[in-house]
Amino acid sequence: MTTRGPRLEFAVGAFLLLALASLLVLAIASTNGKFGFGGDTYELTARFTNIGPLRPMAPVKIGGVTIGRVGDITLDPVKLDSVVTLDIDNRYQDLSADTSAGILTNGLLGESYIGLQPGGDVETLKPGEEIAFTTPAVDIIQMVGKYMFSGGGKPAAEQGAAAGDDAGATQSPSSTEAPQP
Repeated sequence: MTTRGPRLEFAVGAFLLLALASLLVLAIASTNGKFGFGGDTYELTARFTNIGPLRPMAPVKIGGVTIGRVGDITLDPVKLDSVVTLDIDNRYQDLSADTSAGILTNGLLGESYIGLQPGGDVETLKPGEEIAFTTPAVDIIQMVGKYMFSGGGKPAAEQGAAAGDDAGATQSPSSTEAPQP
């Protein structure tokens, strides 16, 4: 058996502590520093016909500023709508009752988030209430497919008329034919 020197044991111990510290940092970063404690939030709900790639813990923003997170996403078995629970920071309890919510995307392929647009109503949304005005997610792939396979956005009637106009314009009488009286 070989004996281990104190330097080797110190190096192995330091490596082990560094690995454990990096795992702790990763755990904190993946939970957004909350560790499952509720915090100072209140819940609102919103119904959407299509949530696209929206996931729990996605940000809820007003004007680009994060004011909360998506808490839960469920399916209403009767209406077959997606019911999204929003955990809003208590500092923002003065959202007007006519606030609208939409599912937006950062960039072309970025993360999805809930964008809130406050209205002008003097009444405010109470904890547990539902946001009445919602806009579903836009499916970019579906939009691109419709554009590509519909001929660049022109309706079919316009395309046929344009093709007929072009065909008539290119055919001209031959110079060898004599004009008829």
